[in-house]
Amino acid sequence: MSFSNTPRPEALISLADVKFTPFWLDDPNKPEPASALTEKITADLIVVGAGFTGLWTALLAKQADPNRDVVLLEAGETAIGASGRNGGFVASSLTHSYQNGMNRWKNEMPKLVELGHKNLDGIENTIKQFNIDCDFLRSGEINVATEEYQVDDLRKEAEESAQVGEHIQFLDSTELRKRVNSPTYLAGIHDPSVAMVNPARLAWGLRRACLQLGVRLFESTQVTALEEKRDAKRVILKTQYGQIESKKVALATNAFPPLLKRLSFYMVPVYDYVLMTEPLTKSQRDAIGWHGREGLSDNGNQFHYYRTSEDGRILWGGYDAIYYRNNGVAPHLENSPASFARLAEHFFQTFPQLTGLRFTHAWGGVIDTCSRYTAFWGKAMHGKVAYSLGYTGLGVGASRFGAQVMLDLLDAQARKTERTELQMVKSKPFPFPPEPFRSPIINFTRWSLDQADQNAGRRNLWLKMLDALGLGFDS
Repeated sequence: MSFSNTPRPEALISLADVKFTPFWLDDPNKPEPASALTEKITADLIVVGAGFTGLWTALLAKQADPNRDVVLLEAGETAIGASGRNGGFVASSLTHSYQNGMNRWKNEMPKLVELGHKNLDGIENTIKQFNIDCDFLRSGEINVATEEYQVDDLRKEAEESAQVGEHIQFLDSTELRKRVNSPTYLAGIHDPSVAMVNPARLAWGLRRACLQLGVRLFESTQVTALEEKRDAKRVILKTQYGQIESKKVALATNAFPPLLKRLSFYMVPVYDYVLMTEPLTKSQRDAIGWHGREGLSDNGNQFHYYRTSEDGRILWGGYDAIYYRNNGVAPHLENSPASFARLAEHFFQTFPQLTGLRFTHAWGGVIDTCSRYTAFWGKAMHGKVAYSLGYTGLGVGASRFGAQVMLDLLDAQARKTERTELQMVKSKPFPFPPEPFRSPIINFTRWSLDQADQNAGRRNLWLKMLDALGLGFDS
């Protein structure tokens, strides 16, 4: 089916009482903020950014060498950015999808699949080791076809992905609707190597683990400058009220303005919007099933992702992926009434039996999008600085792998690893053009993707050209 973008009255009514704040962060168990840095200090490793990438980097560094002095800096509070605003899908995929990986690193896919599965196991083991209460559940994810032309694509993916080590199951409409009942579903594939999690509680649990191991955390500490010391042996980070010198620096700033200016050519900040319902009643839950709590997504270019929460709510997000001119990132961009109304309308088109359900929370978050849809890495300042970004909405799981690669790169003089030898790690995405060309190109690409969704997947000449170049745009 093609989703109608004109909200009906029942969709607008469902939003009447929403709180414009991320559901996951609206939690009484949120930790008290750490103090800001207000002095000059030194460290062996500085990690900038206390989202998932930064938290994993600090934790893994400390586990590898308990004597390493690790400092973690955060401009706001832990998980205040994408890590506390996402859908909570913890995928084993490091390549954003099977097909994206095959298109870019076909020969490496068996290894990338293997490393991705090990990475998911590592996340689960850490959760158990540190007793992190974050509703981690290996429910898998179902990607559903809502148009006839998508069915064969999903069947083909289920068959071919087995050759690289995946275990994806094709579901026909009857099998799928036994799991989750929507009149829009024509078929689906179930990927068991995806877990669901409360992302904020996972981040806060990793924060607690870092502190337990001796990581020094400073919140409300904006890094204002990154400089290489004249003797080229250390790096200086200046903050609003303090300063740090360190041998190594790991940058984990996601979609926020990068401290290395050249990274802005490879990444664009794109806003994604999310709704959360009130808890479903027993009769409402019986009407849709979904007792396995699988994550779901539909197979359009502009797709929705959705899942259930521990207390029986439905999170519903995606579709719109909005770039604001000049790499706009600001708090007021987290509220988009038009996107919220569109999401509500699409929700009730998918689950008409839930008409009358209300939404309690609505929010937005910014995604670090790159042209290949997967994380990329690099070094600067004679190898003393490493960075990881570009997850394009798949960072909850892949961020741990991204952290491992950064630590490998920072220790590259001592050793090489199978991660650093991957072409995926060695290569960079194609850069985006600067403004004033960036906005019209991105917006025309979004329009083209929408047209493809409206026309049985048929791609125009612009999209075909991007496909040929290995470029594009993904929400």
